[in-house]
Amino acid sequence: MAGETQYYVGGPVLVEGKDHRTMGGGGGGGAPAGGFGRGGMATMALRALAMVLTLAAAVTLGLDKQTKMVTVNVGTIGLSTPVTAKSTYLSAFKYFVVANAIAAIFAAFSLVFSIANSGKKVSGLVAACNIIIVALLYSAIGAAGAIGLIGLEGNDHLKWHKVCNVFDKFCDVGLVALILSFLGSITYVLLIFHSISPLH
Repeated sequence: MAGETQYYVGGPVLVEGKDHRTMGGGGGGGAPAGGFGRGGMATMALRALAMVLTLAAAVTLGLDKQTKMVTVNVGTIGLSTPVTAKSTYLSAFKYFVVANAIAAIFAAFSLVFSIANSGKKVSGLVAACNIIIVALLYSAIGAAGAIGLIGLEGNDHLKWHKVCNVFDKFCDVGLVALILSFLGSITYVLLIFHSISPLH
């Protein structure tokens, strides 16, 4: 139509001297074509946070080690000997490290996937893997936490002595790793809710 000037979606449309707005314009909330929307940015931020937290948990417990001099009674003689507490001595702790490493690697790959797809909604496979990772992390946290509780309190019925009164630093570092992993699992839960949200 003569005298009519139009712009792309999201911009003004000038028709017969009047300024109108096309659908999706004026608010500034939509993402540009091929760009990252708010939902996509939130997804990538959560995946980056999950990667950092689970990687930190794996490294923290994986490097956890403490050596102390412990007195061992041999008959009536007390001998001081160096004793080392190390995370690799316990299968539950090794499982924890591996589980968090897997979660961190998956977060890194899914972050790259999100960036490559311009922050669009993740595929069903990635969403299903998020659920598997949450289950993996919770099982690892439960296994390591159970061993940590025995180390803290012992078990009188089974004659398992507590060790955290001796290897206090070892237990404190282990607790930090558990907290980091738990925060990482919460981040994955948020990713699950975000992926199924109709507003995404």
